[in-house]
Amino acid sequence: MNALRILETSLYTDDLEKAESFYTSVLGFELFAKESGRHLFFKCGNQMLLIFNPNRTLNETEVAPHGARGPGHVAFAVRLAELDEWASHLRLKGTKIEHDVAWPKGGRSLYFRDPAGNCLELASPLVWGIEEARSLARIL
Repeated sequence: MNALRILETSLYTDDLEKAESFYTSVLGFELFAKESGRHLFFKCGNQMLLIFNPNRTLNETEVAPHGARGPGHVAFAVRLAELDEWASHLRLKGTKIEHDVAWPKGGRSLYFRDPAGNCLELASPLVWGIEEARSLARIL
């Protein structure tokens, strides 16, 4: 018995309106669901990115309370060949790239921040030595 993959991951922000604008216009994610002042759910391939207001999810939830303060981190898988295009796109949208890293296994990552200060990464699966074609084929 093994977990197969990450189904969803969460980030936290106090300003869901800024987050919605950023994730739809800069990263192009499809908004799946939202509850004003509480959460945003975005589709990312066949996984979900959940963005919560921690004040609400720590105190008002029907399931396990959760929340965090300070910057979180999530990496999104992209094709290595598209990273230069992504870098140009991010700059065009006014998003500062903090680091552009070439990794020993052949992968590359771009690090930048969302409006809440969360550390986001666009990375080829090669960062972890995972074959890109096979990995991305399963995602898309």
